[in-house]
Formats: sequence, C-alpha cells, structure tokens
Amino acid sequence: MLTARSLHMVLLVDGFISTAALLVASRIQPEVLENVIFCHHSAEQGHGLLLDFLQAEPLLRMNLRLGEGTGCALAYPLLKNAVAFLNQMSTFAEAGVSSLDD
Repeated sequence: MLTARSLHMVLLVDGFISTAALLVASRIQPEVLENVIFCHHSAEQGHGLLLDFLQAEPLLRMNLRLGEGTGCALAYPLLKNAVAFLNQMSTFAEAGVSSLDD
C-alpha cells in the first residue's frame, strides 16, 4: 500500500483484512488514505468498526464474506464506467443542449 501510494496508484480496499492493513499503513504514512477507494462493507463484524474509525463510506454494502477481493471485483466495473463518463461525456454546451435561459 505504501509503495502504491508512492507510485500514485489508486488502492481498491475490500474487506476486513485489507482494511486492517490499510489502518497500519495509514499510521506509517497518513497520506496513503488519499489514494483509497473503499469498495465494500463486508459482513465481518470488525470491518464495520474499522470503516467507522477511518470515516470511510464504501461504494457497496452487499454483506459478502467471500474473500478473494470479491467486493473489489464487483466495484471495479462501476469505477471504470464512472471514469469513462467523466472523461467522455459531453457537456450540455458541447452536445448543443439549450439552457432554460434560451
């Protein structure tokens, strides 16, 4: 996580174990939290406590407890599409949409 931060990478965090690791990383280098997207709030009891402590609001809350980063796998297409919308969607002016004042 610290190396990813130094390389300006986005960290997709999912589940209790990765969130606990992030907490440790954030105590070493608080700026690591600037690179994090919390993907999922798992059903693990301790995960909610960690998310509350980090004041994190995950994208998904599906009560998964599967492991293997399944919450990240589900959130990734959502994030990919959000980035595409931001980068490729026309503004009203570019699309020729008139305003209420016209």
